[in-house]
Amino acid sequence: MVLSGAQYWTMKDGHRHPTGYWAEEFVAPYTVFTQAGHQVTVATPGGVIPTVDTMSLRPSMTGGEETSLQEESVIEAAEELRHPVAIKDVRFEDYATVFYPGGHGPMEDLAYDADSGKLLREALASGKHFGIVCHAPSAILATRDEHGDTPFANYHLTGFTNDEEAGVGLADKAKWLLEDELRKLPTNFTRGPMWEPYLVTDRTLHTGQNPASAGPLAKELVSVI
Repeated sequence: MVLSGAQYWTMKDGHRHPTGYWAEEFVAPYTVFTQAGHQVTVATPGGVIPTVDTMSLRPSMTGGEETSLQEESVIEAAEELRHPVAIKDVRFEDYATVFYPGGHGPMEDLAYDADSGKLLREALASGKHFGIVCHAPSAILATRDEHGDTPFANYHLTGFTNDEEAGVGLADKAKWLLEDELRKLPTNFTRGPMWEPYLVTDRTLHTGQNPASAGPLAKELVSVI
């Protein structure tokens, strides 16, 4: 599981919006993978310990205090989060799959991270199925070469939409929006209703639109690996 190492997302006015990885997008897939018997390794840029977006643990975001406490307990118990490896040291061939959880953090670091870009190119070339959810498809932007070309061009995929970004009050503050940039690559970006699970599969690439899509995406991935 490749997580952002960022603790903030820089807005177009220079303000640093506190962020990290979104709790549900780690917890739900981590639970699916481990319950299916898989061993999880966490990788981040430079091997930094990832930061959970505290907003993602608010009961208003999780659907209730009980869910917030459950997600917190999984995060606290996941030793992998406290001992991440550096993305540059990951050998994709050593793993069954790779999964990218979102949160706004990837917009700050993974969108520009060359090591992550290399890993995603390797994943695509390997023929193995892999998953990316919510804001994490921003990492696909780092797969472009010096000519702006990417092997992900014209793939069908999804990610956090402009409408959803507006819904959290950040669309007009952001330097750029994920949906816009993915369309420019170009990719065949599609979307479902706001905040509801929506998955897109194209060959070996599995993507999910938002936090609610993370668990279903992981289950789909487990079924094919």
